[in-house]
Amino acid sequence: MFTGLVTDVGRVLSIEDRGELKRIRIATSYDPRTIALGASIACCGPCLTAVAAGREGEQAWFEVDAAAETLARTSVGGWRVGTRINLERSLKIGDELGGHIVTGHVDGVAHLVEREDFDGMARFDIRAPQDLARFIAEKGSITLDGTSLTVNSVEGATFSILLIPHTLAVTTWGERKAGDELNIEVDLMARYAARLTEGRM
Repeated sequence: MFTGLVTDVGRVLSIEDRGELKRIRIATSYDPRTIALGASIACCGPCLTAVAAGREGEQAWFEVDAAAETLARTSVGGWRVGTRINLERSLKIGDELGGHIVTGHVDGVAHLVEREDFDGMARFDIRAPQDLARFIAEKGSITLDGTSLTVNSVEGATFSILLIPHTLAVTTWGERKAGDELNIEVDLMARYAARLTEGRM
């Protein structure tokens, strides 16, 4: 379980094909001694399992395995050496829940349609997969590339978000541009509410 508050921006160091798996090594500022093997780390949205961790000189790293399902349903298959990744470690009891409840189970891939920069901020128009659009509501929560965000407006399957300078600086959002793919996870409560509504029909 996560909050969507990014705590580090990692970088892909290597990608190794292992049949239907990809073993990915990610540079991080996390102390590798605190990363337990089997721990969950949200990597630009998907919850991936740490299978190794260590340090080479000053550079700390951890490794994850991305399976076929993850590669098919997220942007992970498009990562390359050097790709920067929003990271968040899983919640501990007593941690501040500052974003919203995020599972790390990505629902699909959205597309960034347009970016408008002003006053140090940026407004993004994003097109969601059609089957997820009904879960997205104005002023509701959405997770994009592992970041907890508030929906500003919705028109059909397209919605907008507004990012402040701090978020642009401490995540990968500062480098996002039109045409980029984004891992999307809809709000868990919206999903359950839709399911309950369907059950009454």
